Amino acid sequence: MAFGYSMRKTENMEYQNLLIEQKEDIRIITIHRPQDLNALNTELLSELDCAFADASADAETKVVILTGEGKSFVAGADIAQMSAMDAAEAKAFGEFGADVFRRIETMEKVVIAAVNGYALGGGCELAMACDIRLASSKAKIGQPETGLGITPGFNGTQRLPRLVGLGRAKEIILAAETIDAMEAYRIGLFNKVVEPDQLMDAAMDLARKIASRAQLAVRYSKEAMNEGVDGGFEAGMALEANLFALCFATEDQKEGMKAFLEKRPAVFNGK
Repeated sequence: MAFGYSMRKTENMEYQNLLIEQKEDIRIITIHRPQDLNALNTELLSELDCAFADASADAETKVVILTGEGKSFVAGADIAQMSAMDAAEAKAFGEFGADVFRRIETMEKVVIAAVNGYALGGGCELAMACDIRLASSKAKIGQPETGLGITPGFNGTQRLPRLVGLGRAKEIILAAETIDAMEAYRIGLFNKVVEPDQLMDAAMDLARKIASRAQLAVRYSKEAMNEGVDGGFEAGMALEANLFALCFATEDQKEGMKAFLEKRPAVFNGK
């Protein structure tokens, strides 16, 4: 069995497993593999990599919403594909998925996960790679890998403790727990839970609010938070000081403070 793990061509890309929609300055990426509950295989991971690279490069897009088609966000990695892998192939598959998720996590633009249903295994890991997670009240999330004889492979062991604490993360991963939306909200894994028919409206409302802010400040704030979590408090402090100073060289800072003093809405241009 051989797998290819490099596909970043985005121009004129025809996606087989994704639906792409642009609403104003919001890019909506919908995982569309409903016959397999949107399970992550090599092809889908490659398409996600391309779609997010394209969204990142698009000057008109300010925020990305990621969701799933049907009753699943992502039910997990594709067990049918993984079951035939040997150790070397599994390592390559895990590293590829982890790299794709890391690029989503660290892209300059904000990514909102709209978790509409099952987000298990790789689906939980994909949701955790997004900046903010909104969920349907029917959503289920967890890391069932130990029940399949494996560990999480797309950095679930690293992100989950950072989001919910080490003890609760160990309980979820070691016991292969699946938890409902309200429990995920209670422990901080979901930012907000709404009824299923309100999910995309809630995601769009939040996306519009973020898109209306000064985008350089949004980008710098995301970068500083990620660095503080990943690199430690001291590194985060130093980066924040530098990015705070950089803001004062932007047109948006001048406009934002002038608008505040003049008691009017700010009109930002991203410069």
